Amino acid sequence: MKPTPHESEVHDGRAGHPRVRLMRAPTAIEHCPRLTAAVGGAEIWVKRDDETGLAFGGNKVRQLEYYLGAALAEDADTLLITGAVQSNFVRLAAAAAARLGLTCHVQLEARVATDDPAYHASGNVLLDHLLGATVHTYPDGEDEAGADAQLARIAEDLRAKGARPYVIPLAPGHPPLGALGYIDAAEEIISQCRLQTDIPDAFDEIVVGSGSGATHGGLLYGLRCYAVKTPVHGACVRRASALQTPRIISRLDEIATLCAEANPATADDVTTDDSFLAPGYGKASADVVDAISTAARTEALICDPTYMGKVMAVALSRARNLGAGARLLVIHTGGTPGLFANPDLIDRRAAPPAQ
Repeated sequence: MKPTPHESEVHDGRAGHPRVRLMRAPTAIEHCPRLTAAVGGAEIWVKRDDETGLAFGGNKVRQLEYYLGAALAEDADTLLITGAVQSNFVRLAAAAAARLGLTCHVQLEARVATDDPAYHASGNVLLDHLLGATVHTYPDGEDEAGADAQLARIAEDLRAKGARPYVIPLAPGHPPLGALGYIDAAEEIISQCRLQTDIPDAFDEIVVGSGSGATHGGLLYGLRCYAVKTPVHGACVRRASALQTPRIISRLDEIATLCAEANPATADDVTTDDSFLAPGYGKASADVVDAISTAARTEALICDPTYMGKVMAVALSRARNLGAGARLLVIHTGGTPGLFANPDLIDRRAAPPAQ
């Protein structure tokens, strides 16, 4: 008899929380000499969490190992999640549900004002449908509580029909199970640094995307758990630093509560950078597109304009500021399908001139 996912795949993760294996780990840490030479300044290294292995990969696979672990432990048969139209988290939740034999309902929020057919039909949206998710829409992209409330109503309707839904919430105030995946990532980075250099804090700075706060907060929390003091520089992808910094501080406290331990990080550890956030979520400035182009043409690193493009722009700026002799680690959180939802942006600004 074929074993159920409960029997074969669920095991204890951080602080005893159930976890289901979805990714290939550890992901590589790669030196980027051509990108370093093109930019000047610090040595640039990249943690390849774009290669986590599930449906184009990305950082959310680490987070979903804990959300799906909880879902299976609760005997759920249906997964629900909300996010932007081109959400990587939504795409990977649909993929995880397919992998584990769960029904999946996804809610796409109108965060980016565009009528571009590619944005609404290609990229992650195409994959949501291919992976078998039932797609719902929500008209307000800046109403996290409202989006969660609508998702709860969908879940209640499914419950009334006999389903056993598990909801992955969006807004703060819920246990940040996904952040546990980036405490695991911190342990992984420390182990890799010891293998390569014999020291756990081989990098002078780490740059990571800062959106929901689970990746940024979890990574920072995990490093501080092991007394690694490397600064973690959060590249803002959705909201300005004035809003993002307190969000990460709160997230750290929520992680400590979830783990039932003292918070090893302080408010002084939290750094966010909104230098390349404009013109806003889901949109990319010329500097961001230049960073996407530079990463692709020097190291074949593929960055999307919504998330990794902004992260890469911040990372290249930080490399210049840190200067020669320093070492900078960039967490590549994936998002490749988002490129195909923005073809005109890349073609217009990054394509080489006609011969």
